[in-house]
Amino acid sequence: MTGITDFAIEKHIDYTGAKIGMWLFLFTELLLFGGMFLLYSVYRYKFPDDFHIAAYELNQMMGAINTIILLTSSLTMALSITALRKANKRLSNIFLMTTIVLGIIFLINKYFEWSAKIEHGIYPNSNFLAESFSKGETLFFGLYYAMTGIHGLHVIVGVVVLSVMLYLMNRQPTSQYAIEPARVDKLRGSRLIITDNSGKKLWDGALIDESVRRISITFKYYPTQEKFDKSNITKLENSGLYWHLVDIIWIFLFPLFYLVT
Repeated sequence: MTGITDFAIEKHIDYTGAKIGMWLFLFTELLLFGGMFLLYSVYRYKFPDDFHIAAYELNQMMGAINTIILLTSSLTMALSITALRKANKRLSNIFLMTTIVLGIIFLINKYFEWSAKIEHGIYPNSNFLAESFSKGETLFFGLYYAMTGIHGLHVIVGVVVLSVMLYLMNRQPTSQYAIEPARVDKLRGSRLIITDNSGKKLWDGALIDESVRRISITFKYYPTQEKFDKSNITKLENSGLYWHLVDIIWIFLFPLFYLVT
């Protein structure tokens, strides 16, 4: 009878490098939206009255509701990270799922808001927009669709990223161990027994006879509240940074378009 004890697959993760890489990525996102904010400022300075009038076409209540939704989602995102740091995976899951749901609600509200505008003919390159609105007002709506549209895409990406994180936090990790053929020959006529460090039997295999050519063992373990993949904390923190960026950008978009009046 043969025992195999105390082996593991070590993995190295550069947590500091991961965070620095995320901050660099967020910096490129700020450059993207910073350019659009600069463009908005130039056109608003050139057509102040047109921007003021065009803003009346937007639903301020809908914009305010979406702002509250995203601010709340930032709170639940931060609570999810805090709960995971304290090894409370169940509570972290609840807050993370809440954040995902709030992001989806934001997108649904934006869909209905855009649908109402498009139904009334207010969308880029529409005949109604060209005939009924001034050049400055047309530019306002062009910027509105471009900037809120790109922001909406970021929300979609954020929801997908958080959903992937939810899966990673709750998956059942596996580890695989293969016994070399030379060792298999030495094990013939015996049974393969796997024990832990204390000698407790974890698995009792079948008899290893001449028909056995290769032995491969796959371990699936179920992390408890106290034992979970700590690398998920860094992943969740980086995902949270992205989500907070999405929220901050909307905080700027809301007054620029909805509160111009």
